Amino acid sequence: MKIAVVGLGYVGTVVAGCLAKAGHVVVGVDIEADKVDLVNRGLSPIVEPEIGDILKEQSGAGTLSATTDIAGSIADLDLVQICVGTPSDGNGRIELKYLKRACQQIGRALRHKRGYPVISVRSTVLPGTTRGVVIPLLEEASGYRAGVDFGVCMNPEFLREGSAVRDFYDPPKTVIGEFNADSGDRLAEVYSDLPGPLVRTDLEAAEMVKYTDNAWHALKIGFANEIGNICKALTVDAHRVMDIFCLDRKLNVSATYLRPGFAFGGLCLPKDLRALLSKAGRLDVPVPILGSILPSNALQIERGVRAVIEAGNREVGLLGISFKAGTDDLRESPIVELAERLLGKGFDIRIYDRNVNLARVNGANRGYILNRIPHISRLMVPDIDTVLTHGKSIVVGNASPEFATLPGKVRDGQTIIDLVRISKERSVAGVYEGICW
Repeated sequence: MKIAVVGLGYVGTVVAGCLAKAGHVVVGVDIEADKVDLVNRGLSPIVEPEIGDILKEQSGAGTLSATTDIAGSIADLDLVQICVGTPSDGNGRIELKYLKRACQQIGRALRHKRGYPVISVRSTVLPGTTRGVVIPLLEEASGYRAGVDFGVCMNPEFLREGSAVRDFYDPPKTVIGEFNADSGDRLAEVYSDLPGPLVRTDLEAAEMVKYTDNAWHALKIGFANEIGNICKALTVDAHRVMDIFCLDRKLNVSATYLRPGFAFGGLCLPKDLRALLSKAGRLDVPVPILGSILPSNALQIERGVRAVIEAGNREVGLLGISFKAGTDDLRESPIVELAERLLGKGFDIRIYDRNVNLARVNGANRGYILNRIPHISRLMVPDIDTVLTHGKSIVVGNASPEFATLPGKVRDGQTIIDLVRISKERSVAGVYEGICW
């Protein structure tokens, strides 16, 4: 395949070299003549293990060249990968001037295109940028239509400095956000020999994945450091603690707990987090990340309350009140908090949870619920149908399997407010409201 890589910075240099080594004919494009000259001489404009040898080899073989002339390099290409920088302006806003300039130049070059080239954005950009900025600029400058005359994809990179070449050839995942299927098909050919999952999705999801990854990595580092600071104050070996922590691949280092939904609750998480925060406070160890977790959790409960209020129905059916499916534990259940808040605002509520039988709830569990909602027995009903008959808004509070068929049971005019995602559908105002999807 004939490929142009626009931008010969850190990402573009690695991408250009590795694509050439993978058997493609690649031309690197950059406005800086010094970078272009280095690549054409088989030298690397960046410091990165292995890439220097790759550039020397591929330049010598004639599979890799570089130029400052976009117009002269794009006309007969199959794929253009945009790898220009998108730096922050210092206030957290992404600067798009390099991306915009590249799109305008590529668009003008497309006027002379042959075939159906695909323009792939590898630069890190916020959701909506490819559809709202890149495509309009390409169409305006070229006079052609995306998806008809040329393809567009968003293809985030996951290259770490110091191991970028290895990451290119052995990626944790390859993500293609496609404007249309033809665009995705062309780009998928480039990665057909790479290991790991290949995910094809929409443009916006692909854009968001890179930010999600990096935010998670930053959070993990900050979390580990705060745990380490507490451990040091307690003269505990923090590395030993985290080594043990990371052995748990079922819960700790896994997809578990990483599904957007409602607030956490139950006896353990809130209690133990408060205890750790209290201990850190007594040790005079600042832990802003750990300290933000409970306030963030409270905001998610507020989000659920607001969703019910905004639905505009006073009659509410609540399916599931225990803090998670398969238990009768009501202690610190965020659903109890939501019900209490709604009752205080005058909503007429009926509650069903097959695992919660008030006659059998006892001890601290019973004391907790009667303290929060003393008259809860009058609100509990024996089956789902009674909830559906009563409620105009139906709130799904936990992921009990019996609630999976709910969308087929509601009548016209009823709204499902889903706190746990029982459906794969996206939010539809007045019909199905997902709390954060």
